Amino acid sequence: MPEVELLWWEGCPSTEKALATLRDVLAEEGLDPDSVVQRKVRTDGEAESEGFIGSPTIRIGGVEVAPVENEPAGLTCRVYRLRDGRMSPAPDPEDIREVIRRVT
Repeated sequence: MPEVELLWWEGCPSTEKALATLRDVLAEEGLDPDSVVQRKVRTDGEAESEGFIGSPTIRIGGVEVAPVENEPAGLTCRVYRLRDGRMSPAPDPEDIREVIRRVT
């Protein structure tokens, strides 16, 4: 199984929702929901070196779920657009599922 990472910043309240969504999808796909590596991004320098464009960010096998082009790295909260057009603090479960299936 590829590494599943949740990168987060302390100032963002969306981490728990994103983690719960990620774990639900992993379980539905027959993968270990407890395998998520949670990585706290502490500084702007870390954000820059990680290409961290906001919290929460989910990567599976190094592939970012719902990547955004030309967004600057930094310690900020991230907002996702669900497939039905609504905004959410966590990515669409189908976007997570799509990346899991692509990299496993």
